[in-house]
Amino acid sequence: MSHVFPRHTKSELPIAAGGDGCYLIDSAGQRFLDCGDAAVSCLGHSNEAVIKAVQEQVAQIAFAHTGFMTSEPAETLADLLIEHAPGDLDRVYFVSGGSEATEAAIKLARQYYLETGQPERCHVIARRQSYHGNTLGALSAGGNEWRRAQFAPMLIEMTHIAPCYEYAEKTDGESSFDYGQRVANELETEILRLGPETVMAFMAEPVVGATLGAVPAVEGYFKRIREICDQYGVLLILDEVMCGMGRTGHLFACDHDGIAPDILCIAKGLGAGYQPIGAMLCSGQIYDAIRDGSGFFQHGHTYVGHPVATAAALAVVRELTSRDLPARAGVMGDKLQSILENRIGQHPNVGDIRGRGLFRGIELVSDRDTKTPFDSSLGVAGKIKKAAMGEGLICYPMSGTRDGRNGDHILLAPPFVIEDEQLVELVDKLERAISSVI
Repeated sequence: MSHVFPRHTKSELPIAAGGDGCYLIDSAGQRFLDCGDAAVSCLGHSNEAVIKAVQEQVAQIAFAHTGFMTSEPAETLADLLIEHAPGDLDRVYFVSGGSEATEAAIKLARQYYLETGQPERCHVIARRQSYHGNTLGALSAGGNEWRRAQFAPMLIEMTHIAPCYEYAEKTDGESSFDYGQRVANELETEILRLGPETVMAFMAEPVVGATLGAVPAVEGYFKRIREICDQYGVLLILDEVMCGMGRTGHLFACDHDGIAPDILCIAKGLGAGYQPIGAMLCSGQIYDAIRDGSGFFQHGHTYVGHPVATAAALAVVRELTSRDLPARAGVMGDKLQSILENRIGQHPNVGDIRGRGLFRGIELVSDRDTKTPFDSSLGVAGKIKKAAMGEGLICYPMSGTRDGRNGDHILLAPPFVIEDEQLVELVDKLERAISSVI
């Protein structure tokens, strides 16, 4: 009997025993095309350069606490990230995962305003149907009602505006651009309601991941968001934990929208699964306020800047940039979109196929014409996950797409090294899984 505390106590899981490129292999020898590991495995499971980097680093030095020493891989990785980072991002704070990155971003935003003599700024605004992590601060910022519900009495008070969710929320006769401007302007309305002098940050995902299923903002939305933040002195925090590090066709997802944040969070693809690592990047202005003020960011974790984790991530980012893999993710993502549209685009229960790069979402509905979701009691997403596993496909189905309770979608996030024939294999297996459930 296992003593592991699993995510789901009533599920019996196969044991992962090996990895081969885009495939995971269980202890019985079954191969699973890995397209749904929460957008982590961007390089596949057997990248020799990253494996070598981990082995060499752990043989040299495993750990040095950053309260006493820095390390060469952390310094070099920070330089490489900033070399490619958008806007005025200038400093990198390493953590162990996405929730830690967003938690650190919220705390840094608060301390920045304390250091600059604006202690009344304490409010964070985010969006409904977002997800920013599972620590209490990150969960407070997130708008995933299913994840928030049982912890609601413990959460920090934060407010949420509408997502940019064109498929379900754009009105008849409204252009995509006008829709984007309308929902972006909800940020200004909320800032004015709370009092501009009390708002410290707005947090959003450039492409919404698990909660909405690879929903990108419409053209012009984030440029308007940036304008509003600048007008009222509000920091823009972008959560690229899922959609960043090349997943949507750019190393940093916000490059597609032509904007830069004040604080940016990355994880998942940063370590590509070879080590647990995340990072928070901030502007030089924010860093200088801390440096010239108290000189101390009142935050930290034991494994901040872990040498083995940063060595792995350095090898990952070098692979991504030297091989131009974000661009490849864009090309292969367009191919995947085309295959999905050709094979299941007219399925009576496929409402929308969307996304950017190798980050694609399929929203399932009971009625295409009215966009009505399935009854939540049917558990469509969970059944598709199980059926896909039976076909040898790992994908990421999720329920609660519309409002935290109703709606189902499938998230696809294969490695950037996936080949054309594997895209066909992916859709073959997915089509059979959907047909067996619906």
